[in-house]
Amino acid sequence: MVVALTFVIHLITTLSYAVRIVGIRTGRIAVSFALFNVLVLVSRTSNSIQAPLLAKYVENGIHVAATNDIEVTFRLILVASTVATLIGILLIPIFQRVFTRAVESFVVHRSVPSVIMHGFSKGGLRHLVDCLCVPSGQNIHALRSFGRIPFRLLLANVVAVALLTVGVLASLYAGYLAPEVRVTALSLSPIINGAATILMFIMIDPYLSALTDDVVAGDLAPSAFRQAVIQMVAARTVGTIVAQLLFLPAASAIAAIARHI
Repeated sequence: MVVALTFVIHLITTLSYAVRIVGIRTGRIAVSFALFNVLVLVSRTSNSIQAPLLAKYVENGIHVAATNDIEVTFRLILVASTVATLIGILLIPIFQRVFTRAVESFVVHRSVPSVIMHGFSKGGLRHLVDCLCVPSGQNIHALRSFGRIPFRLLLANVVAVALLTVGVLASLYAGYLAPEVRVTALSLSPIINGAATILMFIMIDPYLSALTDDVVAGDLAPSAFRQAVIQMVAARTVGTIVAQLLFLPAASAIAAIARHI
């Protein structure tokens, strides 16, 4: 269940990169973000369920002295985050078309329940089938070009995603490594997540927002903006892989800090 919840969380986060594209395409940027909040609620609910399940798993592991099983499980969770991101990349073209239709439907009905009901209607399901497609060769080629976004921002996105991915997991595993201070270790996870969030809010989100405004103002071509989004999603994928490398060092560091606070 934890792996499945992790998959949902990272899938929705990956798809969020396409919301700006839909907002530009429909001319309804505010509505696009407001409607996407429905999926954000699903992600946050999944995260709320995941945390206590993982904590209970660690508690049980401490009591039964489960050698390497705990680490293998956490590695599997990290793999799920990478797989979800990769699948999210493949689903972005489909999501753009479906979400565009949802935004247009909301503009007419002005009701989220009505949009959801329409999505499960015969016409809505037919539209979903029509939206099935795979990434174009042009989008794949865009991954090899770093002309739209400065490399330092791509690197910042890699670091931020890696920290967000590993933060809670490393804190929980630190509690397994140092069970006598496991509550203290878990309380340190907001520091890691906070550092990543600050990096997102100071460097990454403002830049993407500026690019969005440039497209709306006609100073940047929509194709160039899509290229930038593709590059950021690729950087996110790399970040989930880097999280694997950070997991043990981060857990060990958190355990050491928890012991000496």
